[in-house]
Amino acid sequence: MLDKWALRQLAKPTQWSAQQLAKTQLTANQVTLFGFGCGLSAAAFVAINQYPLALLLLLLNRICDGLDGALARLKGSTSAGAYLDICCDFIFYSAMVVGFAFVDPLNNALIACVLILSFMTTGSTFLAFAILAEKHQLTKLHYPNKGFYYLGGITEGTETIVFLVLCCLLPEYFYPLALIFASLCFMTGFIRLYSGYLTLKPLASSTSVS
Repeated sequence: MLDKWALRQLAKPTQWSAQQLAKTQLTANQVTLFGFGCGLSAAAFVAINQYPLALLLLLLNRICDGLDGALARLKGSTSAGAYLDICCDFIFYSAMVVGFAFVDPLNNALIACVLILSFMTTGSTFLAFAILAEKHQLTKLHYPNKGFYYLGGITEGTETIVFLVLCCLLPEYFYPLALIFASLCFMTGFIRLYSGYLTLKPLASSTSVS
């Protein structure tokens, strides 16, 4: 819901930073993988109750996530790079939740399972629609810089990062924060399922999908 606004606010500093990186030998995929390593490290620090370090690495992960796409557009974007980026994002999000389950399994494990289920709901409806949108050559109207058709919702990347930051700042409130966010994710998933179905239903298909 906030991604379009956030992308507008961050566009200029991200573009400037990417231009500086473009002068080096770094590739967009290297930035993606470095950010992914930061993200997995953040999850590991959550699991051992080191929230300040986890928060720092989480923010580094998000900075890299913005820079890799901007750098790719300067040096030449590829489908493989877009694929790597989205896979790393989804693994990172789930890893952070697992970190909170590990640090306090008695209180956090059950709601962490529900939260990951809600992530699966948003992620599956998001990616399945992207595949079929590409097949039917649907235009990326709202997010022209994305490497695939980007179906929005209540909980997008910006909201997810705000949620994870809050969890690192207020780990004792992980349960209620996760419950609220999971509810919003389920709402997003069902909205995407419904709107995606209505969008694709009128389109002719050469193959059946079961």
